Amino acid sequence: MKAKVYVTLKPSVLDPQGKAIHHSVELLGYKGIRDIRQGKYFEVFLEDGTSSADAEAAVQAIAKDVLANPV
Repeated sequence: MKAKVYVTLKPSVLDPQGKAIHHSVELLGYKGIRDIRQGKYFEVFLEDGTSSADAEAAVQAIAKDVLANPV
């Protein structure tokens, strides 16, 4: 089983890397892009036979305790 986890900044948090990417995209000539937000993507592979409930609980705990920074 594979879980996909996307970690992004809260909307209220400034995203300087996203702003830099947005600026670069504009310099390349792309128009009409309102905003770009940067994030991270993780794939978590679980052992065969793991129940859906156990997989969801484990992935949520990993995302909260390891992958995300609540600050």
